[in-house]
Amino acid sequence: MSSLFDSFVLRGVTLKNRLVVSPMCEYSSTDGFANDWHLVHLGSRAVGGAGLILTEAAAVSPEGRITPDDLGIWKDEHIDFLRRITAFIAAQGTVPGIQLAHAGRKASTYTSWKGHGAVAAADGGWQPVAPSALPFADDYPTPGALDAAGIQKVVADFRAATVRALAAGFQVIEIHAAHGYLLHEFLSPLSNRRTDEYGGSFENRIRLTVDVARAVREVLPAELPLLVRISATDWTEGGWTVEESVRLAQVLNNEGVDLIDASTGGNVPDAKIPVAPGYQVQFAERIRRESGVPTGAVGLITSPAQAEKIVAQGQADLVLLAREELRNPYFPLHAAHALGADVAWPVQYERAKPRRE
Repeated sequence: MSSLFDSFVLRGVTLKNRLVVSPMCEYSSTDGFANDWHLVHLGSRAVGGAGLILTEAAAVSPEGRITPDDLGIWKDEHIDFLRRITAFIAAQGTVPGIQLAHAGRKASTYTSWKGHGAVAAADGGWQPVAPSALPFADDYPTPGALDAAGIQKVVADFRAATVRALAAGFQVIEIHAAHGYLLHEFLSPLSNRRTDEYGGSFENRIRLTVDVARAVREVLPAELPLLVRISATDWTEGGWTVEESVRLAQVLNNEGVDLIDASTGGNVPDAKIPVAPGYQVQFAERIRRESGVPTGAVGLITSPAQAEKIVAQGQADLVLLAREELRNPYFPLHAAHALGADVAWPVQYERAKPRRE
């Protein structure tokens, strides 16, 4: 039997397998609205058999976008088309989830195929915000340091976005606290130079992430799960560490967070990251082992055998796929065949299902 195709229960939600489509920015929105691209992109992965699909980072406020082309969930008008997407995903037996995000100092930048660095005001650029007035890189905008009112607005924006996500039919919420975006910026001493209650000590640096998780959990029904994606290390001396990640996982679990999605890096441009197949799995494994909190593993996971090993050996509870799902939306169906798991194919595709000899 394949461990990868065992079901997995998160509160009142059951995933039919352990394969998750990782959030992947498509930069294909106007004014934050989802459209036919998102329906087909996410819908095809549901047809492909994933257990859970997480949308790309959905900005909780206009200033929280990475680029002008980001998906958004900062106004009620965004709900209708998202509801069309979640209904299709759920109809395929897949759980629809959304990643809520704020880009912090990495906001107001160009989509990669349109340019690089700060978006000019004439092109719709805006003033980013961050824990401290430190730009991510020389050609990025210099953010304004959030004051107390700005911090409370961030918390309120995440809460309001969660209410909209529920109205849109999402059953899983993931808070984005990784990859150098706002919440990660508060976590890391490399980007957080504050001297108030949100800076300095570990307890102060995690305060905003905890506040956001608490606010989201307050409006999220008890039967629906809450995930948090973190960068388990900055890969840079003096930055956020895996030891702190273990501690954060325990704190967040006490606030009602059900799983830590363990990625790495993204907070400084010059980090030396030893990229190799499965290079981040070790962090999911350590956080799971030392905190007792379920985890998801992500990062250069590309084969059924590799994904199977991660779950079978207890390195993580879920396997998140990104680029491999872009290359092959039907990876879960093919992986099941490779691993000897008999899973249902869409009836429309049943005649193409490989048969066992």
